[in-house]
Amino acid sequence: MNLVIVESPAKGRTIKNILGPNFNVLASFGHIRDLPKKELGIDIKNEFEPKYEIPAKARKTIKMIKDEIAQSDNLYLATDYDREGEAIAWHIIQAIGSKNLKSKTLDKKYKRITFHEITKPAILEAIKNPRDINMDLVDAQQGRRILDRLVGYKLSPFLWQKVAQGLSAGRVQSVATRLIVEREREIRQFKPEEYWQVDVTLTKKDDKKEFKAQLTEKDNEKISKLSIRDEKEAQGIVEGLENAQYQVNEVKIEIKNRYPSPPFTTSTLQQESARKFGFSAKRTMQIAQGLYEDGLITYMRTDSVQVSQIALSQANKVISDKFGSEYALDQPRFYKTKTLRAQEAHEAIRPTELSRDQIIGESERQKLYDLILKKMLASQMKEAQIQETQAKIKAKNYRFTSIGNRIKFDGFLKVYGAQEEKNGQVLPDLKPEEMLDFKKLEKMQKFTEPPARYTEGTLIKELEKKGIGRPSTYAPTLATIIDRGYVEKIQGKLLPKEIGEIVTDLLIEHFPEIIDYNFTAKIEDDLDKVAAGERKWQEVIKNFYGPFAKNLREKTKEVSKKAITEEKTDKLCPKCNKNLVIKLGRFGKFLACSSFPDCKYTAPLMENHTTPSSQEKCLKCGKNLVFKEGKFGAFLACEGYPKCKFTKNIEVAAKIACSDCGGKILQKRTRKGKPFWGCENYPSCKKAFWDEPQEKKCPKCNNILVANTREKILKCSQCDFKENI
Repeated sequence: MNLVIVESPAKGRTIKNILGPNFNVLASFGHIRDLPKKELGIDIKNEFEPKYEIPAKARKTIKMIKDEIAQSDNLYLATDYDREGEAIAWHIIQAIGSKNLKSKTLDKKYKRITFHEITKPAILEAIKNPRDINMDLVDAQQGRRILDRLVGYKLSPFLWQKVAQGLSAGRVQSVATRLIVEREREIRQFKPEEYWQVDVTLTKKDDKKEFKAQLTEKDNEKISKLSIRDEKEAQGIVEGLENAQYQVNEVKIEIKNRYPSPPFTTSTLQQESARKFGFSAKRTMQIAQGLYEDGLITYMRTDSVQVSQIALSQANKVISDKFGSEYALDQPRFYKTKTLRAQEAHEAIRPTELSRDQIIGESERQKLYDLILKKMLASQMKEAQIQETQAKIKAKNYRFTSIGNRIKFDGFLKVYGAQEEKNGQVLPDLKPEEMLDFKKLEKMQKFTEPPARYTEGTLIKELEKKGIGRPSTYAPTLATIIDRGYVEKIQGKLLPKEIGEIVTDLLIEHFPEIIDYNFTAKIEDDLDKVAAGERKWQEVIKNFYGPFAKNLREKTKEVSKKAITEEKTDKLCPKCNKNLVIKLGRFGKFLACSSFPDCKYTAPLMENHTTPSSQEKCLKCGKNLVFKEGKFGAFLACEGYPKCKFTKNIEVAAKIACSDCGGKILQKRTRKGKPFWGCENYPSCKKAFWDEPQEKKCPKCNNILVANTREKILKCSQCDFKENI
């Protein structure tokens, strides 16, 4: 009998079905050894030697493995083929110990096997070609784990002392938060500039199909994006074009080849599934993990764009059979990865069987599988041919430009990306000197836009571009900064919370190396060198830890918590008459008595709104209600907590009444905690705003203005009017 050990039961069931009755397959359920939870677990004075322990939940698994090994002739370690999988295999061997093996030497007993897809040919090939555990990969994983433990275990208590309890810091999570904070500050500092655009709508003679052209020249001088600065100037142009005749001046036609992008890597899959389906990186990886374990796709943690020769041949056949030989390539198309130190021996993410369209399971699985399949097929299809037409149109002393695209041969667009190509207009067949029929002239007010906020997909793209993190780290990093309350996700966009900004500023000022983009990328590069056998992990950690520990000791003495988390006010405490200060808690700022802990009075910080009286009585026990701060803002709670758990929401109303029914417009929250403003008479009245409605009306359309405090602008709830606050 042979024993095979994998990480998950789902993966184990698929492999068991392939190998048959002579193989028993057990799951380790992930790591069976790790650093201890309640102590550092690293001997800093002894070459950073880790002290691993077996969690209670893994002890039963280890006993089961030991019992099975005693009855087995061969042990196959079939954990994932990345660094994490290699480390899990090594930890299994360390945990079971050689005394449990029939043979005298461990090296002769275990066999390490790897594969990037769970298919019969791949598994049988792996069984035929076992190898030893790659200690370079294990060391790289150990180096990352120990480095992250040192940063988190040493720096997080500093944040607890100087800012607030419950905070954490990490090499990659802190850098990711910094990116979001800096982008938000760019947006706040951005001052929108007004400009106007003039468009004309035309048709060919005796043709109903309309097309648009944009004003690009006046008196032979180019009109740039910001040339027309106000409505008066735009109106002057409109008046100048009154009764104008429109004539084609010049037509340029160019055939351009559009080539497909490579099949998916981990990061590009996360980016595209976020863009198309709104999946979080974490959700994408959960679905992809299930597809892999069921033998439907190749391994989903990869930074390579390479594809096996077998898959390339299979793709060519499927493309020819499904779409015709005119869509298939004469020779396979090969891609070169742009990721530094990518694992070229690995494959990109692709289906294991390219002729399989439908899979069993929930709709999300089918969606992601379709995406992976179409991306793979498209990467091996002929390029698309796009006819780009640019027409110059003259009218009096003005020139307009109209651009249109037409697909001459769809190529790979047959399966992937056609919608994006079709979004533009298609121009009719235009000839120089041809007269056109005028339909309408439009002047449009526009504003320059600030940089876009990061989505999970665009943040992953930026992290990858800067060399920060690796395929296995993107999803957990994003989940961590959201779960820790540093960042919130609103309508798919990532915005920093106040605590995230404060922690980021603190780290930039006092621990610049931790949060420096280049330094963090260099650490990743050093760990890649460890995986390649070019460096020792102890050396990488030693170079980092010495200066870090020295700086931490100094900053622990130097940095004052009050300087970071307290602001003086002229308000007096209603309990003891001492001054109130604005303090920072994990969930934001609040008012507190300066004589704490002698006086424990607190109140929510509610600017521009009337603070409800704290003299209200508990409806359950009659004691006073006190202000509390929670994850979703301020609320009233009984001072007799935890014996009495009565709570009451604090009503925050806008300055105006509902324009539909006259009710109050109250600050509310969605099920996911996102704030918005809605009528108190919901559901009979469904008036709602994402931003706070104001008393001031829009000067253009007389509708309600709302205040976007993050962007520091007033904008109309109906039209495109906006102005700086």
